[in-house]
Amino acid sequence: MKLFKSLCFGIIIIIIIICLSVISCDKKDGNPDTIEIIGTIQEQGITTYQYGTHTVSGYALRSNAVNLEDYMNQNVTVVGYKIDGYPIDGGPDYIEVEKVK
Repeated sequence: MKLFKSLCFGIIIIIIIICLSVISCDKKDGNPDTIEIIGTIQEQGITTYQYGTHTVSGYALRSNAVNLEDYMNQNVTVVGYKIDGYPIDGGPDYIEVEKVK
């Protein structure tokens, strides 16, 4: 009987470890604030709010990871996050682009 209890305890511990491993690996991009925006990337141009290099679907964009010029006038999905402190001066939300699909 003691062997049976030890065996059951060991199996339960293994199952808990497996479950915790699966849960900890199930993260999407590591940033809970990640957003996806679908649209056509355009050059920013002159604005009253003066931030961003490009736009997509009403959002101002910048990126240190992706050359947004490579996607000009293309319909894409932009993946990134909102930059704290924006919008200002009546401008749009400001997005740091991490990748383009």
